[in-house]
Amino acid sequence: MDKFKVIGKSVKKIDSLALATGEEKFTDDFQIPDADRMLYLAFLYSPHPHAIIKSIDTSEAEKIPGVVDIFHYGNTPRKLYTSAGQGYPEPSPYDMVLFDRKVRFVGDKVAMVAAESEETAREAVKKIKVEYEILPAIFDPERAMDPDAPKIHTDDEKMIIPAPYDPSKNLAAQVEFEFGDLKKGFEQADFIIDRTYTVHYANHCVIEPHAAVAYFDERGRLTIITSTQVPFHARRITSKLVGLPLGAIRVIKPRIGGGFGQKQEVILEPYVALVALKHRRPAKIVFTREEVFFAARTRHPMRVRLRTGVKRDGTITALQMDALMNAGAYGSHGLTVLSNAGSKVLPMFNKIPNVRFVGRTVYTNLPVGGAYRGYGATQGYAALNQHIDIIARRLGVDVLDYIKKWHIREGETSPVFEALGEGKEGVPQIIRSCKLDECIDLGAAEIGWKEKRGKRIRNGDKVRGVGVAVSMQGSGIARIDMGSAYIKMNEDGSFNLHIGATDLGTGSDTILAQIAAEVLSVPVEKFIVRSSDTDLTPFDVGAYASSTTYVSGNAVRKTAEKIAQQIKSVAAEMMEESPENLYLEDGRVFSRTTGNSVSFEDIAYYATYTKNQFQIQAGDSFVGDESPPPFIAQFAEVEVDTRTGEVRVVKFVSAVDCGQPINPKLVEGQVEGAVLNG
Repeated sequence: MDKFKVIGKSVKKIDSLALATGEEKFTDDFQIPDADRMLYLAFLYSPHPHAIIKSIDTSEAEKIPGVVDIFHYGNTPRKLYTSAGQGYPEPSPYDMVLFDRKVRFVGDKVAMVAAESEETAREAVKKIKVEYEILPAIFDPERAMDPDAPKIHTDDEKMIIPAPYDPSKNLAAQVEFEFGDLKKGFEQADFIIDRTYTVHYANHCVIEPHAAVAYFDERGRLTIITSTQVPFHARRITSKLVGLPLGAIRVIKPRIGGGFGQKQEVILEPYVALVALKHRRPAKIVFTREEVFFAARTRHPMRVRLRTGVKRDGTITALQMDALMNAGAYGSHGLTVLSNAGSKVLPMFNKIPNVRFVGRTVYTNLPVGGAYRGYGATQGYAALNQHIDIIARRLGVDVLDYIKKWHIREGETSPVFEALGEGKEGVPQIIRSCKLDECIDLGAAEIGWKEKRGKRIRNGDKVRGVGVAVSMQGSGIARIDMGSAYIKMNEDGSFNLHIGATDLGTGSDTILAQIAAEVLSVPVEKFIVRSSDTDLTPFDVGAYASSTTYVSGNAVRKTAEKIAQQIKSVAAEMMEESPENLYLEDGRVFSRTTGNSVSFEDIAYYATYTKNQFQIQAGDSFVGDESPPPFIAQFAEVEVDTRTGEVRVVKFVSAVDCGQPINPKLVEGQVEGAVLNG
């Protein structure tokens, strides 16, 4: 018999029809009050990787009809901040200002035009004359900390949490931990494998470009509609930058065309707020596709050196991991992404007694890194999986057998969990579920591992082979990430579900409704879901760290359980029964003794109008004490043209242990996205 009625079912996304028919609204679709007075914004970007602005002449741009204002370092307050949409205090350096006299990469913001039309704003940008003093630039992260390397941040930049930060050495972040005796571990090894791996820049390629619009409502409160993953963080950061009280700002996240971490960054919200506040007119900007590539964020490039001592029986006696991450010009997420390259990766092979991790994030005059799907684990696993494959080949064993022998298992832990979290010490935890072996077996059968591995099947200049990669991640940041929910019952037995969680197109609105529906034993259609509105929904950290289903979902579960108790208490009064003798099923409350029942609708009317009246409503929050990891085994069959070097993916297989899928079809979408996006 099926354990669940709603959980585990591929119910239709609650917004699917509206999206398919074009009825849902994205940021650029909103018709806001006073739209005929809208100001459109456009940026002037630096053409130089490193320079001082000696002068800005905006006189020609100001002459263009329709130009209302031009902002730059000379007329904008200098307030340090980080654009990283993280918890507070942010574990990223305060190394940015809205406009600075110094530019640090090609694409840094120099000035902003506010005009009556987008075309006018972009035309005016071309008329701004800037005189630069060109400075030496640094592009090689390996040289960034050299004594003679150009210094990128030389003012009052700072880290507001106790973490290593030294801009005088271009050091944006540093993480170290060690356990065991590394020297002894290497001495015990029969051989040592020492390799260096690199992970390149990547862009998120979201369907919807970054967009934001700000306006004042009829009561004089600033409203920002924005394509963000972190509405509450966007409100907090914008409040500090423009000097408005947090309570005077409302941030709304409508439908959003993908984020993948890139929209965990507070990039446009402060600028539209700045213009709206000064001119009391709506302000709007939508990035072009080109701007998304150079002015938004990227995956952090990383160089990972792995040195392992190995015995002939396969035991890894020592592992040393040295990670060098390129922050680009600003240090957004530089500490936490770096930390994850160790904290999410090294527990996978938990039987290594001697481990050392050293990570450094350095500034360069290259594009800015940020949150990107996988968030450091991607870079770390790219190195570790190659390294494990090399070890298995050296031992003459099948890498699948090697992984299955040495990976972490149910009931086990790793010292890494406690030693390293995201930018700080971690939290000890036990693996309560791990079906990686099953994933490996299923994936191997599907890819044809035994038939193809090591065969190097040739067709002229082209040769085929198969490979594997395994990984584990987490579900939210333990003891840090918090999600909240609120539910109220209507007279007809329907429910309003308000959640701060941010649906990026992943279907979290639907998944969270399914969790509530399961607890209350009603269909998903009984829920009216509102999410991601800082005025109307409770706090949630936002969509990142694979947190929504686990963290926000548990907040919904707890809230729905409170609602269930209230429903039972009213039904008990109506039926003259004990609440403990009642249960919920299919929108009714039943007596275990008599079999009599009363409908949710009758209960709601009774509670609202008849006796001992009150609103059936509840709210709750959730912070996890652990971060349960999912596991994955991925297999690829590739064809390499030995003459041209062209690589073609012939077949790709993902086998995932995600625990209990809430909505299998939406889980499939997440897995497919992971294949394409890393």
